[in-house]
Amino acid sequence: MEVYSYYGMGSGPDPEDSNPPDYLDWEMWTGPAPMLPYNRMKHPRGWRSFMEYGNGNVGDLCIHMLDAARWMLDLGSPKTVSSSGGIIVSKGRKANISDTQTIIFDFGDLQAVWQHRRWGQSVDPHYPWGVTFYGDKGTLKASINGYDFTPLGGGEPIHREVAMEFDQYPEDRTEKELEKQVAPAIRGHMKDFLAAIASRGKPVADIEQGYISTTACILGNMSMKLGRSLAWDASAGRIVGDEAANRLLQRVYRAPWVHPEPGKV
Repeated sequence: MEVYSYYGMGSGPDPEDSNPPDYLDWEMWTGPAPMLPYNRMKHPRGWRSFMEYGNGNVGDLCIHMLDAARWMLDLGSPKTVSSSGGIIVSKGRKANISDTQTIIFDFGDLQAVWQHRRWGQSVDPHYPWGVTFYGDKGTLKASINGYDFTPLGGGEPIHREVAMEFDQYPEDRTEKELEKQVAPAIRGHMKDFLAAIASRGKPVADIEQGYISTTACILGNMSMKLGRSLAWDASAGRIVGDEAANRLLQRVYRAPWVHPEPGKV
Protein backbone atom coordinates (compact mmCIF):
# COMPACT_ATOMS: atom_id res chain seq x y z
CA MET A 1 0.00 0.00 0.00
CA GLU A 2 1.29 3.45 -0.88
CA VAL A 3 0.13 6.88 0.27
CA TYR A 4 1.62 9.97 -1.31
CA SER A 5 1.55 13.65 -2.14
CA TYR A 6 3.35 15.33 -5.02
CA TYR A 7 1.94 18.81 -4.55
CA GLY A 8 4.55 21.47 -5.26
CA MET A 9 5.33 24.54 -3.22
CA GLY A 10 5.13 28.14 -4.28
CA SER A 11 8.13 29.72 -5.91
CA GLY A 12 10.15 32.47 -4.24
CA PRO A 13 11.06 35.03 -3.28
CA ASP A 14 9.65 34.72 0.23
CA PRO A 15 8.15 37.87 1.80
CA GLU A 16 10.15 39.66 4.45
CA ASP A 17 9.14 39.58 8.12
CA SER A 18 6.92 42.50 9.10
CA ASN A 19 4.53 43.81 11.74
CA PRO A 20 1.29 41.83 12.05
CA PRO A 21 -1.91 43.46 10.76
CA ASP A 22 -3.85 45.56 13.28
CA TYR A 23 -6.65 43.00 13.59
CA LEU A 24 -4.29 40.14 14.56
CA ASP A 25 -3.11 39.49 18.12
CA TRP A 26 0.18 37.84 17.19
CA GLU A 27 0.96 36.91 20.81
CA MET A 28 -2.31 35.03 21.20
CA TRP A 29 -2.12 33.52 17.71
CA THR A 30 1.34 32.15 18.51
CA GLY A 31 0.09 30.63 21.77
CA PRO A 32 2.47 28.07 23.30
CA ALA A 33 4.64 27.92 20.15
CA PRO A 34 7.98 29.75 20.04
CA MET A 35 7.60 33.49 19.55
CA LEU A 36 8.88 34.22 16.05
CA PRO A 37 8.50 37.30 13.84
CA TYR A 38 5.25 37.71 11.96
CA ASN A 39 5.35 36.90 8.28
CA ARG A 40 2.37 36.84 5.94
CA MET A 41 3.50 33.35 4.88
CA LYS A 42 2.37 32.10 8.28
CA HIS A 43 -1.10 33.58 8.58
CA PRO A 44 -3.82 32.63 7.86
CA ARG A 45 -2.91 29.32 6.13
CA GLY A 46 0.81 29.25 5.49
CA TRP A 47 1.57 28.10 9.04
CA ARG A 48 1.55 24.55 7.61
CA SER A 49 5.00 25.24 6.19
CA PHE A 50 6.54 25.80 9.63
CA MET A 51 7.25 22.99 12.08
CA GLU A 52 6.77 25.37 15.02
CA TYR A 53 3.03 25.40 14.30
CA GLY A 54 2.29 22.00 12.75
CA ASN A 55 3.68 18.72 11.50
CA GLY A 56 4.61 19.50 7.92
CA ASN A 57 3.28 17.66 4.89
CA VAL A 58 2.99 14.49 6.97
CA GLY A 59 0.61 16.07 9.49
CA ASP A 60 -1.19 18.02 6.77
CA LEU A 61 -1.59 15.50 3.92
CA CYS A 62 -0.32 12.06 4.92
CA ILE A 63 -2.70 11.85 7.86
CA HIS A 64 -5.82 12.05 5.66
CA MET A 65 -4.84 9.31 3.22
CA LEU A 66 -3.30 7.11 5.91
CA ASP A 67 -6.47 7.47 7.98
CA ALA A 68 -8.62 6.45 4.99
CA ALA A 69 -6.35 3.48 4.24
CA ARG A 70 -6.41 2.32 7.87
CA TRP A 71 -10.21 2.56 7.88
CA MET A 72 -10.57 0.59 4.66
CA LEU A 73 -8.19 -2.17 5.80
CA ASP A 74 -9.19 -2.13 9.49
CA LEU A 75 -5.63 -1.40 10.63
CA GLY A 76 -4.71 -0.38 14.14
CA SER A 77 -1.48 1.29 15.20
CA PRO A 78 1.82 0.66 13.40
CA LYS A 79 4.31 -1.48 15.26
CA THR A 80 7.35 0.35 13.93
CA VAL A 81 7.84 3.59 12.01
CA SER A 82 10.95 4.61 10.10
CA SER A 83 11.52 7.71 8.00
CA SER A 84 14.15 9.62 6.07
CA GLY A 85 14.18 12.88 4.15
CA GLY A 86 14.54 16.59 4.78
CA ILE A 87 14.92 19.84 2.88
CA ILE A 88 16.65 18.46 -0.20
CA VAL A 89 15.67 20.92 -2.94
CA SER A 90 14.03 24.01 -1.42
CA LYS A 91 17.07 25.25 0.47
CA GLY A 92 17.28 28.85 1.63
CA ARG A 93 13.51 29.30 1.95
CA LYS A 94 11.75 30.50 5.11
CA ALA A 95 9.62 27.34 5.24
CA ASN A 96 11.29 24.67 7.39
CA ILE A 97 9.25 21.54 6.67
CA SER A 98 10.71 18.66 4.67
CA ASP A 99 10.26 18.95 0.92
CA THR A 100 11.17 15.28 0.48
CA GLN A 101 10.22 12.47 2.86
CA THR A 102 9.57 8.74 2.89
CA ILE A 103 7.99 6.89 5.81
CA ILE A 104 7.47 3.15 6.30
CA PHE A 105 4.59 2.33 8.64
CA ASP A 106 4.95 -1.36 9.56
CA PHE A 107 1.65 -2.83 10.79
CA GLY A 108 3.06 -6.36 11.06
CA ASP A 109 1.23 -8.12 8.23
CA LEU A 110 1.31 -5.06 6.01
CA GLN A 111 3.55 -2.11 5.28
CA ALA A 112 2.29 1.29 4.22
CA VAL A 113 4.76 3.59 2.50
CA TRP A 114 4.27 7.35 2.49
CA GLN A 115 6.18 9.59 0.10
CA HIS A 116 5.97 13.28 -0.58
CA ARG A 117 7.88 15.59 -2.86
CA ARG A 118 7.19 19.30 -3.02
CA TRP A 119 9.12 19.58 -6.27
CA GLY A 120 9.09 17.92 -9.69
CA GLN A 121 6.04 16.29 -11.24
CA SER A 122 3.50 13.81 -9.95
CA VAL A 123 3.97 10.15 -10.81
CA ASP A 124 0.36 10.17 -12.01
CA PRO A 125 -1.08 13.60 -12.92
CA HIS A 126 -4.57 12.34 -12.02
CA TYR A 127 -3.41 11.36 -8.54
CA PRO A 128 -1.08 14.00 -7.12
CA TRP A 129 -2.42 13.14 -3.63
CA GLY A 130 -3.89 9.75 -2.86
CA VAL A 131 -3.55 6.13 -1.82
CA THR A 132 -2.89 3.03 -3.90
CA PHE A 133 -3.83 -0.48 -2.77
CA TYR A 134 -2.14 -3.44 -4.44
CA GLY A 135 -4.24 -6.60 -4.04
CA ASP A 136 -4.52 -10.11 -5.42
CA LYS A 137 -7.54 -9.05 -7.48
CA GLY A 138 -6.25 -5.76 -8.81
CA THR A 139 -5.02 -2.27 -8.01
CA LEU A 140 -7.17 0.47 -6.48
CA LYS A 141 -6.18 4.13 -6.65
CA ALA A 142 -8.23 6.58 -4.60
CA SER A 143 -8.17 10.29 -3.91
CA ILE A 144 -10.53 13.07 -2.88
CA ASN A 145 -11.68 13.32 -6.50
CA GLY A 146 -12.56 9.70 -7.24
CA TYR A 147 -11.07 6.25 -7.69
CA ASP A 148 -9.82 3.81 -10.34
CA PHE A 149 -9.79 0.04 -10.03
CA THR A 150 -7.69 -1.98 -12.49
CA PRO A 151 -8.37 -5.75 -12.29
CA LEU A 152 -5.56 -8.27 -12.55
CA GLY A 153 -5.64 -10.61 -15.51
CA GLY A 154 -7.92 -8.52 -17.68
CA GLY A 155 -11.42 -7.30 -17.04
CA GLU A 156 -12.98 -3.90 -17.39
CA PRO A 157 -11.36 -1.11 -15.35
CA ILE A 158 -13.70 0.86 -13.10
CA HIS A 159 -13.55 4.65 -12.82
CA ARG A 160 -15.70 6.77 -10.52
CA GLU A 161 -15.61 10.47 -9.74
CA VAL A 162 -16.89 12.14 -6.58
CA ALA A 163 -20.33 13.76 -6.79
CA MET A 164 -19.67 17.43 -6.09
CA GLU A 165 -23.38 18.07 -5.24
CA PHE A 166 -23.44 21.52 -6.85
CA ASP A 167 -27.03 20.98 -7.94
CA GLN A 168 -28.16 20.29 -4.39
CA TYR A 169 -25.87 22.92 -2.81
CA PRO A 170 -25.22 25.70 -5.37
CA GLU A 171 -23.80 27.91 -2.63
CA ASP A 172 -20.71 25.69 -2.69
CA ARG A 173 -19.66 27.49 -5.88
CA THR A 174 -19.59 30.91 -4.22
CA GLU A 175 -18.92 30.25 -0.52
CA LYS A 176 -15.77 32.21 0.38
CA GLU A 177 -12.76 30.16 1.47
CA LEU A 178 -14.63 26.86 1.00
CA GLU A 179 -12.41 24.00 -0.18
CA LYS A 180 -14.85 22.86 -2.83
CA GLN A 181 -13.08 19.57 -3.49
CA VAL A 182 -13.89 18.29 0.00
CA ALA A 183 -17.25 19.99 0.60
CA PRO A 184 -19.28 16.77 0.05
CA ALA A 185 -17.05 14.88 2.50
CA ILE A 186 -17.40 17.65 5.09
CA ARG A 187 -21.18 17.48 4.77
CA GLY A 188 -21.10 13.70 5.09
CA HIS A 189 -19.01 13.87 8.26
CA MET A 190 -21.27 16.52 9.78
CA LYS A 191 -24.37 14.43 9.12
CA ASP A 192 -22.65 11.34 10.49
CA PHE A 193 -21.57 13.22 13.62
CA LEU A 194 -25.08 14.52 14.29
CA ALA A 195 -26.47 11.02 13.78
CA ALA A 196 -23.93 9.68 16.31
CA ILE A 197 -25.06 12.28 18.85
CA ALA A 198 -28.68 11.21 18.38
CA SER A 199 -27.87 7.51 18.64
CA ARG A 200 -25.12 7.89 21.28
CA GLY A 201 -22.94 5.88 18.92
CA LYS A 202 -19.54 6.51 17.37
CA PRO A 203 -19.04 8.54 14.20
CA VAL A 204 -17.10 7.16 11.24
CA ALA A 205 -14.23 9.52 12.10
CA ASP A 206 -14.06 8.52 15.75
CA ILE A 207 -11.58 10.46 17.88
CA GLU A 208 -9.67 7.29 18.78
CA GLN A 209 -9.02 6.58 15.10
CA GLY A 210 -7.90 10.18 14.63
CA TYR A 211 -5.50 9.74 17.54
CA ILE A 212 -3.98 6.59 16.00
CA SER A 213 -3.41 8.23 12.62
CA THR A 214 -2.04 11.39 14.24
CA THR A 215 0.35 9.38 16.38
CA ALA A 216 1.64 7.48 13.36
CA CYS A 217 2.39 10.74 11.53
CA ILE A 218 4.11 12.32 14.53
CA LEU A 219 6.26 9.19 14.88
CA GLY A 220 7.19 9.50 11.20
CA ASN A 221 8.49 13.04 11.71
CA MET A 222 10.31 12.03 14.88
CA SER A 223 12.00 9.10 13.13
CA MET A 224 13.29 11.41 10.40
CA LYS A 225 14.52 13.93 12.97
CA LEU A 226 16.28 11.30 15.08
CA GLY A 227 17.59 9.25 12.16
CA ARG A 228 16.37 5.92 13.51
CA SER A 229 13.40 3.56 13.47
CA LEU A 230 10.91 3.78 16.32
CA ALA A 231 8.99 0.87 17.87
CA TRP A 232 5.57 1.91 19.17
CA ASP A 233 3.76 0.37 22.16
CA ALA A 234 0.19 1.45 21.45
CA SER A 235 -1.21 0.18 24.75
CA ALA A 236 1.30 2.18 26.79
CA GLY A 237 1.44 5.15 24.43
CA ARG A 238 5.24 5.02 24.53
CA ILE A 239 8.18 4.38 22.23
CA VAL A 240 9.90 1.16 23.20
CA GLY A 241 13.39 1.45 24.68
CA ASP A 242 14.04 5.02 23.57
CA GLU A 243 13.60 7.63 26.28
CA ALA A 244 15.18 10.37 24.18
CA ALA A 245 12.43 9.81 21.61
CA ASN A 246 9.73 9.64 24.29
CA ARG A 247 10.73 13.10 25.51
CA LEU A 248 9.91 14.46 22.06
CA LEU A 249 6.30 13.26 22.35
CA GLN A 250 5.55 16.40 24.40
CA ARG A 251 6.36 19.77 22.90
CA VAL A 252 8.00 22.42 25.05
CA TYR A 253 5.50 25.22 25.75
CA ARG A 254 6.40 28.91 25.76
CA ALA A 255 5.69 30.63 29.07
CA PRO A 256 3.20 31.48 30.47
CA TRP A 257 1.52 28.58 28.63
CA VAL A 258 1.61 25.30 30.54
CA HIS A 259 1.32 21.87 28.96
CA PRO A 260 -1.70 20.01 30.37
CA GLU A 261 -0.92 17.03 32.58
CA PRO A 262 -3.09 13.93 33.10
CA GLY A 263 -5.46 14.40 36.03
CA LYS A 264 -5.02 18.18 36.14
CA VAL A 265 -7.30 20.85 34.70
